[in-house]
Amino acid sequence: MKKQNSALRNLAIVAHVDHGKTTLVDAMLRQTNSFATHGTVDERVMDSGDLEREKGITILAKNTAVRYEGPAAKGESIVLNVIDTPGHADFGGEVERGLSMVDGVLLLVDASEGPLPQTRFVLRKALEARLPVVLLVNKTDRPDARIDEVVEESHDLLLGLASDLNDTVPDLDVDAILDLPVIYASGRAGRASLNKPNDGELPDSEDLEPLFEAILKYIPAPSYEEGAPLQAHVTNLDASPFLGRLALLRIFNGDIKKGQTVAWVRQDGTTQNVKITELLGTKALERLPIEKAGPGDIVAVAGIEDITIGESLCDPNDVRPLPLIKVDDPAISMTVGINTSPMAGRVKGAKITARLVKDRLDRELIGNVSIQVLPTERPDAWEVQGRGELALAILVEQMRREGYELTVGKPQVVTKKIDGKVHEPVEDLTIDTPEEFLGAVTQLLAARKGRMVNMTNNGTGWVRIEFKVPSRGLIGFRTEFLTTTKGAGIANALAAGYEPWFGPITTRQNGSMVADRAGVATPFAMIALQERGAFFVEPTSEVYAGMVVGENSRADDMDINITKEKQLTNMRAASADNFVGLTPPKKLSLEECLEFAREDECVEVTPDAIRIRKLELDANVRARQVSARKRASEN
Repeated sequence: MKKQNSALRNLAIVAHVDHGKTTLVDAMLRQTNSFATHGTVDERVMDSGDLEREKGITILAKNTAVRYEGPAAKGESIVLNVIDTPGHADFGGEVERGLSMVDGVLLLVDASEGPLPQTRFVLRKALEARLPVVLLVNKTDRPDARIDEVVEESHDLLLGLASDLNDTVPDLDVDAILDLPVIYASGRAGRASLNKPNDGELPDSEDLEPLFEAILKYIPAPSYEEGAPLQAHVTNLDASPFLGRLALLRIFNGDIKKGQTVAWVRQDGTTQNVKITELLGTKALERLPIEKAGPGDIVAVAGIEDITIGESLCDPNDVRPLPLIKVDDPAISMTVGINTSPMAGRVKGAKITARLVKDRLDRELIGNVSIQVLPTERPDAWEVQGRGELALAILVEQMRREGYELTVGKPQVVTKKIDGKVHEPVEDLTIDTPEEFLGAVTQLLAARKGRMVNMTNNGTGWVRIEFKVPSRGLIGFRTEFLTTTKGAGIANALAAGYEPWFGPITTRQNGSMVADRAGVATPFAMIALQERGAFFVEPTSEVYAGMVVGENSRADDMDINITKEKQLTNMRAASADNFVGLTPPKKLSLEECLEFAREDECVEVTPDAIRIRKLELDANVRARQVSARKRASEN
């Protein structure tokens, strides 16, 4: 017989990037007095990683427990397990995982921007999982808010998705989807209301009480079979310095106790009995030991060393495993190997061996369901595949901060053979740009084999353009796009299946300036050469033969002597080496380096420097390779 655990609600907050998910979770925690009165709490408390704080985006899905005892609880204490999910499609695996542990979804939409591609992506996942949706229009106090239009656009999106999914998801309740409750809020001000405010105004309620009411009303309590054996699903992993690996579980049926023996069902279907050494529940942001947990609870267990995401814990006497989590296929790959440059091993304490790099990639596989690591022909390099270049660049950046030295190849697309023809991944790209850049953006995408699908001009001075673009054309697109639109444009891409190979795409018009010998970059040489292009290195920095030191203003590569020193004479010179005439070098971040690198280049990543270099350092060998390629193309 089905029963409900009414003291619990499990919900995920999904939205596009920057629509205010993490800020809203902050407000929920504050208003339920989840933090100690004497403690100081940062903004966006859920973004715990350094990279998350720097980039201002959520990378990993995290859960928190909010204990609500307000008027709507009617004297009970209700625990709200809230999962904060990333908004980037690159981290889509995190969203899919988050949705497998909840019973309903809170969909956030910005009151000005409206539903954007990522909103569509996460909403589709929620509807496929048949989860009820509560719409929350956030940031109503923005001066450019257009609340009515945004609610209408959200309804259109839901209707469009419901009709798309009608064939694949047979028992979809379309009426319930369209009759969804709408809440108006401002996460930053910590206010929500069911009454629609005027554009640019705060909701009329003083706190988030109407939101909590709506959650309790529309998001169902977890249901379970009374007396059914234990079924729990591993949805996330964490590590503790004292307890080792922690598995985060959502319990579907039965109870789990500390010290209990359970059956662990692995991915390959084999079963092993293991003991739960520690059981932890979540209170606000802390994990505290508990003795027992029941259906619907989200808890962490310790004591199982090799457990991974998607596996199940069951009753040893009655094993009923749960289905594995399905994640979309990777679209972008890049080669990651040990640092093979002449400057390898210069940083004290850096991790440079192949064994250490491989161990770190294997560890990443455990907690990150969206990436794959494949062997290559070389024993010291591996192919890492992921959803998008951002996800891969973040992995490399994390490894760099942990003290690894790596060589990273240019991001490539993962192709498929369909009916004997090569197919490559394509993406739906939506661009919002001021009108004056419309021509330049269209030209930019035409060069990258983009196909315009739709264009809307609302007469507000902004245009929304939709393209179909091969994923290959979007590698390195973001920087160029921001330059073209002077930082005002917004671009969002989403995987849209596979299409036949589009042909060659040339994205970079300029060649590289390559150092032809090892030594130290001198101001004398740089002042003489700066007419030829833009430098990436500073004077006095060390260079080696084959290292890319700048961007040539012409299309072909140029070997230069950047270490040339001034000939000394015994005559007094009126002019000393001065730096005045030297243009400051371009400092490239890791993402920009990966975008800049050509097919015959790679990026050297060390804890204290990021350099671009040629795959083949010897200039003579490179020249022979170029002429061989020319001959091959002529024949």
